[in-house]
Amino acid sequence: MLPISKVQNLILKHAQLEKELSSGEIDKKNIAEKSKEYSDLNEIIKEANAYKDFEKNKIDLDKIINDSNSDKDIKELALTELEKLKKNNEINEKKIKLFLLPKDEADTKNAIIEIRAGTGGLEASLFASDLFKMYEKVSHKKKWSIEVISISKSDAGGLKEVIATIKGKNIYSSLKYESGVHRVQRVPDTETQGRVHTSAATVAVMPEAEEVDVKIEDKDLRIDVFRSSGPGGQSVNTTDSAVRITHIPTGLVVSQQDEKSQIRNKEKGLKILRSRIYELERQKRDEERSKDRKRKIGTGDRSERIRTYNFPQGRVTDHRINLTLHKLDDFLSGDAFEELNQNLVIHQQELTLKSIKN
Repeated sequence: MLPISKVQNLILKHAQLEKELSSGEIDKKNIAEKSKEYSDLNEIIKEANAYKDFEKNKIDLDKIINDSNSDKDIKELALTELEKLKKNNEINEKKIKLFLLPKDEADTKNAIIEIRAGTGGLEASLFASDLFKMYEKVSHKKKWSIEVISISKSDAGGLKEVIATIKGKNIYSSLKYESGVHRVQRVPDTETQGRVHTSAATVAVMPEAEEVDVKIEDKDLRIDVFRSSGPGGQSVNTTDSAVRITHIPTGLVVSQQDEKSQIRNKEKGLKILRSRIYELERQKRDEERSKDRKRKIGTGDRSERIRTYNFPQGRVTDHRINLTLHKLDDFLSGDAFEELNQNLVIHQQELTLKSIKN
């Protein structure tokens, strides 16, 4: 049972913020923060008020049900209303508990997504390309912006690797469950016997770190410059514009050669490096907080197979929640992406609530 005092505090806070914001006397330094807090509370205030009034409404209905003078039809209506009230109260309680859970500070950030072809040779690179196209379509449907930072193409039009920034509202919270190994089962165009081949690609989603999130000291960096090279190793630039940045304390290395300018390559490389350091620190913190339990779906372990795309059967299966959607084409076009993502979010919320009870 959720303590009513916690719910009353939410309602009181909402009323206070509403009064402050409508007065026009709020400090400009705090207006953005308080507006966001008010907006967040708006999402739960209806449920909070209903939860607060539950006992009073229940007592009123119980009086009608237990009153010997009440009409039979009225009693039946009251019983029906009481059952509905109890069910809604359980739903409201769950929503409020979820709202009160500690927020992931990275959820509101933009994301950097890295897709790499895994086992399966040429077919794996084609699948990596398919995955990137899927995220492009999802971004378009949700009106997110997507910008390629680095891309390495294979000979047949596939992708060996692509790194991109996706920007919009709450991007990381929408994409964080995509990290892991994605497996594809299909008959390649080059297969003459009609045999199904299995290939894989890895996806890593990291919150985009800003300079205020991660401070990188110049003394902690080793920067090497070299000449850019294209497919097959041929030189595509006559100057040393490519950059390799090594973060000495962590050993993380980022190479960037897409731009003709060494400065631009360094800027892009630092952007990726900053996000990788930020994610590394987050993972360390999560491990310290949850040594006894898995708090996150998949934990972001890139060696873990999270999803299978089976083309002959037209299905996509997420192995973390054992959910299969027989709408592979819709999923790859971005139309069914949200359906699967919402199931992942709900599953994670339920795991979190259970862990708190335990």
